[in-house]
Amino acid sequence: MQNESRHDSATSCAGQGAQGPGFACDGTTRAAPMPASWVVPDFQTLFHRGRTADWVVVIPVINEGARILSLLEKMSGQGIPAQADILIVDGGTTDGSLDPSVLQSLGVRTLLLKTGPGKLGAQLRCAYAFALCEGYAGVLTIDGNDKDNPSAIPAFIQALKDGVDFVQASRFIPGGRAGNTPRSRDLAIRLVHAPLLSLASGFKWTDTTQGFRAYSARLLRDENVAPFRAVFGTYELLAYLSYCAPRLGYKCVELPTERTYPKTGGVPTKISSFRGNFEVLRILFAACLGKYDPPRQTPPPAGRNPASPF
Repeated sequence: MQNESRHDSATSCAGQGAQGPGFACDGTTRAAPMPASWVVPDFQTLFHRGRTADWVVVIPVINEGARILSLLEKMSGQGIPAQADILIVDGGTTDGSLDPSVLQSLGVRTLLLKTGPGKLGAQLRCAYAFALCEGYAGVLTIDGNDKDNPSAIPAFIQALKDGVDFVQASRFIPGGRAGNTPRSRDLAIRLVHAPLLSLASGFKWTDTTQGFRAYSARLLRDENVAPFRAVFGTYELLAYLSYCAPRLGYKCVELPTERTYPKTGGVPTKISSFRGNFEVLRILFAACLGKYDPPRQTPPPAGRNPASPF
């Protein structure tokens, strides 16, 4: 079934391999059911070897070829699988780069395949819903195109442990490094995307198009955030969370990271040159104007002061 649905069955939550309403994909009863209000695309659980950590690194991919394997080799060499579980969510790869035996040898614990509609935002909703139902305390996300140095992951985890709710990678703050960033993209981030989201959110962001991030489970579960909605099908969720988390009083930080583009060859991105960039700008303005805001359900979390509207 190729659709998006609210959670009304184990299949819509866990995909193939579910073990009933408890959503225990590995055959245990550890995992929790999905809230009825979450709208998540259908997906299959191609393998799940159980949760071993409080944190999970989500990697969305589609036809990344050798790049995803290079990233996983770096993560394995840096000891990341000993600190966080690794979950890959596939948007429909056909290049043979996701051989389960190879992935497992590199420390991947879960492989999901999105079968419902949507692109990046739909993949993230699948993975985040799975992670929360499995009981992870926080979710990190890194792109599967091998542009980001995963060595910052332990610092992201420590920030979550210290009570931060949203960690954003930045190549532009002290300690960060931007390698071979296309000039047009550099200017668009510095002069348009980050300034507008900073103004709208009340938090000074510097690198808002980056997918290298971390969120607390508390943030993702908040009904006033409501990330599990069908409107988040492409890049909307990234801009929206940067906008709403500070406004709801969640603790946000940027940490320095290294992001490097190849010196030669095409830029590894799923955003087309004109139409894709126009869509990113449309989403940016919609987020900053509150177009993705859900109806307010409950007061913000205790001890947090919502940011003032701009």
